[in-house]
Amino acid sequence: MNSSPDSLLINRNDLDFLLNDVLQTRQLLDRDRYGDHSSETFTAAIDTAQKLAEELFAPHNRKADENEPHFDGVAVKTLPEIKTAVRAFAQAGFLAATHDYDLDGMQLPVTISQSCLALFRAANVGSSAYCFLTAANANLIRSFGSEDQKRRYLPPLLQGRWFGTMALTEPQAGSSVPDLRSTATPQADGSYLIKGQKIFISGGDHDLGENIVHLVLARLPDAPPGSRGLSLFIVPKLRVNAQGQACEPNDVALAGLIHKMGYRGTTSTMLSFGEQGACVGELIGEPGKGLNCMFHMMNEARIGVGMGGSMLAYTAYLHALDYAKNRQQGRPVGQNDPTSAPVAIIEHADVRRMLLTQKSYVEGALHLCLYAARLVDDQKTHPDEDARREAAQVLALLIPIVKSWPARYGLVANELAIQVYGGYGYTREYPVEQFYRDNRLNQLHEGTHGIQSLDLLNRKVGMNEGLPLRQLHSRVLATIDRAHQVARLKPHADQLLTAWQELLRTTELLLAAASDDLRKASANSAAYLDLFGHHVLAWLWLEQAVTAQAQLEQRPHLADFYQGKLAACAWFYHTELAATQPQHQLLRDIERHALNTKVEWL
Repeated sequence: MNSSPDSLLINRNDLDFLLNDVLQTRQLLDRDRYGDHSSETFTAAIDTAQKLAEELFAPHNRKADENEPHFDGVAVKTLPEIKTAVRAFAQAGFLAATHDYDLDGMQLPVTISQSCLALFRAANVGSSAYCFLTAANANLIRSFGSEDQKRRYLPPLLQGRWFGTMALTEPQAGSSVPDLRSTATPQADGSYLIKGQKIFISGGDHDLGENIVHLVLARLPDAPPGSRGLSLFIVPKLRVNAQGQACEPNDVALAGLIHKMGYRGTTSTMLSFGEQGACVGELIGEPGKGLNCMFHMMNEARIGVGMGGSMLAYTAYLHALDYAKNRQQGRPVGQNDPTSAPVAIIEHADVRRMLLTQKSYVEGALHLCLYAARLVDDQKTHPDEDARREAAQVLALLIPIVKSWPARYGLVANELAIQVYGGYGYTREYPVEQFYRDNRLNQLHEGTHGIQSLDLLNRKVGMNEGLPLRQLHSRVLATIDRAHQVARLKPHADQLLTAWQELLRTTELLLAAASDDLRKASANSAAYLDLFGHHVLAWLWLEQAVTAQAQLEQRPHLADFYQGKLAACAWFYHTELAATQPQHQLLRDIERHALNTKVEWL
C-alpha cells in the first residue's frame, strides 16, 4: 500500500485494500486461466490504467463537456483528444483485457479489469464510454457469434480500429422492450434486410475509427409479439466482406444527435436503418433469442453503470475533501474573536458530516461493484462446479442493486460534494457540478431505477424458490460471525443480524402479497430496492471493518487509513441502516397511495 492517497481519481490505498485484503484476488492466481499472472502484473495493469487516465483522459474532461460532438453536414466530429485517448486505451490492451491470448488479450480477471476501467470512468466518463461499449459489443460477439463472425469482427474491435454499440431503444417503445418494431427480412444469401429506427444510441456515430458495429434487436417476419419475437443482428455502418474488410456504406443513417445534461463527450444518437432498403445485417445467436444474447451485454453493462455511478461520486468526494482541507473560512463554534485566523472548513463538524457521508457511500459502492466483478470471475473460473453455480445465482440477485444503488446514492454524494464547495460548487469553474451532471444519467442507463426495482422484487428475490437469497444470507451470516469475534464490531454485528432478519421478513410478506396481487405488492418496489441495497452495503461495510481491524494490528503505520474505514462503517450503521425502519413499514403495509391516485388528480 502507498502511505497516502496521491490521486483525485481514487484512493489507491482503498483499491489495494479491497482487492488484496477484502476480495483476496491473489487466490485467482491459482486458477489455470490466470496462472501466467502475479500480484505484480495485476498492479502493473492498474498502474498503467491510472497513468493513461490521468494523462490522456482527465485533461480533456472539461473540454469535451464544453465542446460536444457535432455534425458538420458530412460526418460527426469529436475532439482530437478523444481519438488520442481511446487509441492509447486500445493500444495498452484494455479493450481485450479479459480476452484470450489468441485474441491478443491479457486474460485478466474481471475484478482486475474492472479496477482498471474504474479509473477511466473517474477521469472522463464521456470519452471512455466509447471504449466500454466496444468492449461489451466484442464480448457478446465472442460469446454468441459464429466462428466466421468472430474471425471478421473481433480483431478490429479489440484493436480499437472499429467501435461497437448496443442498438435497442426505439422512439415509440422507450424502455418497453416487447414493443420494439424494427424488422429483419431474410434474403436468399442468408443475410437480412434491417429496417427501423433506434434512439438514445450511445456512440452511434462518430469519427474515432474505421467502422461502427451495431448490435440491433429486430423481428423476423414470422416472429411472435413480445420479447420472445426479438432476434439479434450484427449491423455494421460499413458492410464487412468475407475477408473482414470494411467496404461500402450499409444504409445506416444518422437521424439526429441528442444533447444530454451529462456524458456530453459521448455521442447520443437517433439512427435510421434501411431508409433506402439496403441495410444488411447478420443474425447472431438463435432466432427469437436476441434478448437472451443482449442480456449478456446488458448485465456486463449494468456492472459498468454501477461502477460509473461509484467513480463519479468517488472522484467528486476526493475533490471535495481536497478543497475542504485547503479552503480557509470561518471559525470553530464558540470562538467569536473576529481577529483570530479562519480555519480550514474541514474543521467544521457539518463539513466533516458531509464528507463522511460521501465516504461511506463511495467506498461502499466501489466494494459492491468489485464484489460483483469477483462473482463473475468465480462464475467463470472457480474450479468447483457448485461454487460456480452459486456465484452465478448470487450475481443475478445482486445485479439490480449493483446497477442502481451506486447510481442513486452516488448522486447524493455528488450533491454533498457540491455543497462542500459552497457557492463555488455550483459554478463551472470547479469540476464537481460536471461530475453531478454526468452521474445523473446513470439512473437511466441500462434500465431505470424503477425497472431494476421491479426486476429485483418480482423476479430475483424469489427465483429458484429463493435459493439465491438464501445463499446471500449465508454469506452475510459468515461476516456477522467474524464480526462477533471483534469487541469493537460486535454491536454492528448484532445490528446487522437484526436488520437482515427484518429484511427477510419484509421480503417474505411482499412475496406472499405478490401471489395474490402482483401490482399492489410491487407498487413500492423502488423503496424495496433502496432498502435491500442499504442492507447489502451494511454487510459489505462490516466485511471491510472486520478486515480493517485485523490489518490495523499488523500495519500500524496505516492506522489513519484503517481507522477511517472503521469510522465510515460506524457512520453508515448509525445514520443509514438505522433509518430503514420506515421503509419496512411502508412495504409491509402494501401501501397503495401512488397506485390508487387517479390520473385526473395529478
